[in-house]
Amino acid sequence: MLKLALTGVWVCAVTLGSVYFSIQHASAPVISEAEADRRAAEEYVPGEIITVPIIRDGAVQGYFLAKLSFSAMREGIAKLHAPLRQVVTDELYDLLVGSKLIDVADMGTFDLPSFKNAVKDGLNGKLGSEVITEVLVEQLEYLTKDDVERVANSQNRPYQKPVAIVDRNGKVASDKIPEGAVKATSGH
Repeated sequence: MLKLALTGVWVCAVTLGSVYFSIQHASAPVISEAEADRRAAEEYVPGEIITVPIIRDGAVQGYFLAKLSFSAMREGIAKLHAPLRQVVTDELYDLLVGSKLIDVADMGTFDLPSFKNAVKDGLNGKLGSEVITEVLVEQLEYLTKDDVERVANSQNRPYQKPVAIVDRNGKVASDKIPEGAVKATSGH
């Protein structure tokens, strides 16, 4: 019994010693002072979901959905004449519709880092200085026109009142079960 108690004390001492040693010698990631100052001067700006119609041959082929957020310099945001979210949304429409930045017909050529850099450069060009420091992609989706119609049609179905298959006494009302439905049987 004494051996078991001493073994338990020894295991506890070794565990506590290893935890103490680990904490003493663990180091936080080293961030330079310049990097810390840059991060303190930035602000996270959440984006809005924008829907951009993809028009080809004079007709809407589908919709591109994007939600982008940004890391921006606080000083640059303070100097803007309009709220940053609205300026960003406007510029995203210009970039995605006007310059055909994304070719949905050939998604194999889509390069996410190039897309993020093009958005960042376009926004900073519109803002007149280096306000946007990073583009964060939260959502990028493409829905075809058929996808949108399919979703719209499934939500507009007329409401159908449920049919009671079991009456109040718990008996199956076989005359109320629609044709083609599988009749459940009790396994009791």
